Amino acid sequence: MSSVLIVDDQRLIRDGLKMLLTAAPDFTVAGEATNGDEAARAYRELAPDVVLMDLRMPGADGVHGIERIIAADPSARIVVLTTFDDDDHMYPALAAGAVGFLVKDIAPEALLDGLRRALGGEVPMSPGPARRVLDEALRARSATAEPSGAEPAVPLTDRERDVLALVADGLGNAAIAGRLHVAESTVKAHIANLRQKTGARSRVELARFASG
Repeated sequence: MSSVLIVDDQRLIRDGLKMLLTAAPDFTVAGEATNGDEAARAYRELAPDVVLMDLRMPGADGVHGIERIIAADPSARIVVLTTFDDDDHMYPALAAGAVGFLVKDIAPEALLDGLRRALGGEVPMSPGPARRVLDEALRARSATAEPSGAEPAVPLTDRERDVLALVADGLGNAAIAGRLHVAESTVKAHIANLRQKTGARSRVELARFASG
């Protein structure tokens, strides 16, 4: 049987997930956590096979939890289960190391199938997020096929553009987090994603990209 660590700040959600998982023949619940810091501690103590991670939680959010777990165990299998399927939540979570992104309106059997796929090395995603990831990949591919001399387009989310502009203004991560009312770990994830998309190796190069 595969063990699952449930991370969600709402007890009702945790209890529902426990009922679903314990009723399945191939899953068992390793434990629970209510925020990112608790998740990292529980992962270290319980060594579950897969983590089911909420994103918006009080204190340390889900992205922070993903980062801490992946830093300790890069092979960890973490599947996000969230109400929020927008790019500002999806890309930071994936950049932090999540292997799947599921939305809470998913059918119970589809959730179990997503966990099984994650354990099998696949990347389970709800239809909406999966469609946007594919669209961005196609846009990036089209950009690389532009004629020589054309400035290649870099597809950025609205929040990534906000972070990029504040980096260009010289703000640090903590100041950017305060300005945008997000966790500092979320800012770090956005910056990592920006560097990957733009090829920038430093904040200075990101600032140059913004000004160019």
